Formats: sequence, structure tokens, C-alpha cells
Amino acid sequence: MVKVLIKRVVPRNKAKEMVALFRQMHILAVNQDGYISAETFHNHDDPEEFLVISSWQSADSWFNWFKSRDRLEIQERIDKLLSSTTSYSVYNYGISE
Repeated sequence: MVKVLIKRVVPRNKAKEMVALFRQMHILAVNQDGYISAETFHNHDDPEEFLVISSWQSADSWFNWFKSRDRLEIQERIDKLLSSTTSYSVYNYGISE
């Protein structure tokens, strides 16, 4: 299993539009092979910063979704609203030796 941390900085005046796009992205992700779950948070000290923690069965599952046309189309719309680029970090479960 992998966890993917996705950070975005959303200007306050774009928050409503962004939440709608987050929902569209989630609806599409739910139907992807290997998708487990996702949670969306905003930073307590900086409400413009959003964090999505997404769980996938494997890194391959995540990367297939990451490269998918559906995700890329919504991400392009998201990018137009952001004040900085989206950052992605993929974490493997457990400790490697």
C-alpha cells in the first residue's frame, strides 16, 4: 500500500471552485483500480493550504491514475486556480531494510 500526499495552495477567493474540482477528482478516483481512500484537509494556520492524503494498493495503481487523461484534465483546471504548483509525495507503507 502507498499513501500519496498532495499539497495545494488555493487563494481564498478560489476555494469554492476548488472544492468542486476536488469532488470531481474524487468521484473519478474512486473508480480507479487500486484506489482505497482519500481525505482532504486544510491547514489550521494557513487556510489556503490544502492537503489530500490518498491511499492506493500500490505505487503502480497511483501512477496509472496520475497519468490518466481524466485526472490530467481536472488537474489542468485546478492548476489555473492555484497560486503555486501542486506537490506530490508518494510514501510506501512500513519500514524498508
